[in-house]
Amino acid sequence: MTKRWFNRLTLYTSILFLLFLSACGNSGENDQVRVAEVTRSIFYAPQYVAISEGIFEKHGIDVELTTTWGGDKTMTTLLSNGADVALVGSETSIYVYAQGTNDPVINFAQLTQTDGTFLVSREKMDHFAWDDLKGSTFLGQRKGGMPQMAGEFVLKNKGINPQKDLDLIQNIDFANISSAFASGTGDFVQLFEPTASIFEEQGVGHIVASFGKESGTIPYTVFMAKESYLDKNPDTAKRFTKALYEAQQWVDTHSADEIAKSIEPFFPDTDLALITTVVDRYKSQHSFATNPILDEGEWNNLQNIMDESGELPKRVDHSKLVDNSYAEDAQK
Repeated sequence: MTKRWFNRLTLYTSILFLLFLSACGNSGENDQVRVAEVTRSIFYAPQYVAISEGIFEKHGIDVELTTTWGGDKTMTTLLSNGADVALVGSETSIYVYAQGTNDPVINFAQLTQTDGTFLVSREKMDHFAWDDLKGSTFLGQRKGGMPQMAGEFVLKNKGINPQKDLDLIQNIDFANISSAFASGTGDFVQLFEPTASIFEEQGVGHIVASFGKESGTIPYTVFMAKESYLDKNPDTAKRFTKALYEAQQWVDTHSADEIAKSIEPFFPDTDLALITTVVDRYKSQHSFATNPILDEGEWNNLQNIMDESGELPKRVDHSKLVDNSYAEDAQK
């Protein structure tokens, strides 16, 4: 072989190697993932940490986050291809499946593992007892949604029949529940944070109990996508879940102060001290999942709560609507 041909062969080999690296590696452009979150809440701190700390970006993911305010609206956005991924309660995937579909919605990464709402009373109550709810006007969440079902589950466990012992209001749109209470509707209300703590700070209401402490471990908020999206974008879903797991570990190993500072940009109208208080409250009751796996026990507990509320259309096997392969890979 002449020196000229050897040099050409070396050049061609080098070019092919560079092309191979370019094809296999990150091209420098992140994959965009459109995420529709059911509400804006400190309850979703690991998601915001993954964005603010650059963890999604590190894994080649560019998250476009939209708040869609309510489970029905969030699922409609996902099904109509207005989002790639939805952050919403797992019950919505069961509703879609029960209606019959060739493209089911698959739960692939769990974010929170308890109910995220708190019971807020209009009057200050130094010695609250669950029986104090009897005969009151209770401003609940949307019928068929996880907050309302978990709330009713807790009430029944406390010996309260939501339909008979309360004047239960459920016809107010999710986004307007807090303003309805602030305007004078109801003696008690079920609220997410930071609204519950803001109301307490303003004297509008007073937190008297946590539904998260009482309802047990459930797949309360989960990242989900249509099966067709996961089939077409397995690597994107894998990197998305790896980033989420890294953020979950970050939250688990950092203080409430550090977490609050990280997610503060997502709550510009909320004082940093209040964000810290709320984060600490959620951490203390283990609301933030420390890994993305949605196990079968949690799935069955979810369906038991739905069944107890009369909202379970039919039981669905864990393997039908949950894919833990991405979460398992993230932990390797």
